[in-house]
Amino acid sequence: MPICLSTAATVVVAVQAFTLGWTHSIEKVRWEEDWRVEAGQLVLDAVRVRGHGAGMEPPADAVLRDGVWQWHPRGVHAELRLTRSEHTADYDWCEPGRGCRPMAAVLPSDGGITLVRPCGAEPVDGR
Repeated sequence: MPICLSTAATVVVAVQAFTLGWTHSIEKVRWEEDWRVEAGQLVLDAVRVRGHGAGMEPPADAVLRDGVWQWHPRGVHAELRLTRSEHTADYDWCEPGRGCRPMAAVLPSDGGITLVRPCGAEPVDGR
């Protein structure tokens, strides 16, 4: 099942797994999350944070490797709601075998929320 990204427009990205990356707006620390689609849901497989600070404390089971905190939360979500603002750097969208690029190269921001969900799944808020 491919991934759908949507603002006022919708873009279909034919991947089963992706990584979201961004820089924390206050702490200026890199954060990355590995996601995959399973049974029509988004599954959070792994998190990597290159430091810690305000709202970024790693959980007790996190492991520090080469300056990067890593853990495996295995959270399941129907969709992700990404706030994209002109006041902070955009997300990075990373695909296996294609590398990373700014999310704006995949779907430009409209200044509001960008939904990330498995295509065919109904948006949580009915959009």
